[in-house]
Amino acid sequence: MVEIEKKSKFSRFIKIFVIFMLGSILGYIVEMIVGLVQNGHFVSRQGLIYGPFTPVYGIGILVYYFFFSIINTKNKGYIFIFSMILGGITEYLCSYIQERVFGTVSWDYSNWIFNINGRTTLIHCTYWGFAGLLYTSYIKPLIPKIEEFVKNHKVKVMASMVAVFMVFNITISSMAAIRQNERINNIPASGNVDIFLDNMYPDEYMDEVFENKKHV
Repeated sequence: MVEIEKKSKFSRFIKIFVIFMLGSILGYIVEMIVGLVQNGHFVSRQGLIYGPFTPVYGIGILVYYFFFSIINTKNKGYIFIFSMILGGITEYLCSYIQERVFGTVSWDYSNWIFNINGRTTLIHCTYWGFAGLLYTSYIKPLIPKIEEFVKNHKVKVMASMVAVFMVFNITISSMAAIRQNERINNIPASGNVDIFLDNMYPDEYMDEVFENKKHV
């Protein structure tokens, strides 16, 4: 019985991880297209050092997943409003945490009308509302198929390996970003880890990878 429960929890974790990855990759594609339209050329919008991932969208899709698993409505008006609010809060919190932890922001809407501390705007909340409609129409119906997909042992092994890589990716990206903020504030390296980060991820490299961020 205990073994079955462990397998069930592990399968649920893998399912949630796959949904997160799906959102992160789709978000990266969307951001690259938006950047191309806005700038006339490709601008790096990745959120981690390695790979085509924009985690804020991964977080956003998980917010939709958990919320619409509890609130099971087909009313598109309600879905749109709920998604606007959820997406706006998610975008605001991600911007706030990024600024507080890393001293940077990847988006600043201070010059936009109806903005909230430059972290989100009414128009961007509207985008999140449409994203919620897309999620409930196209992604949510795929959840049962994802659940069946992750039951396969080989899929679990591969997903576990990717999860380990993503833990490393998120950790090293965070450490490198924090260390860059320290360099900007003239804080010298305090040990071998800082020296490694300085050599492996200098400012030029970080600014190229995270082309869309700015220090605050």
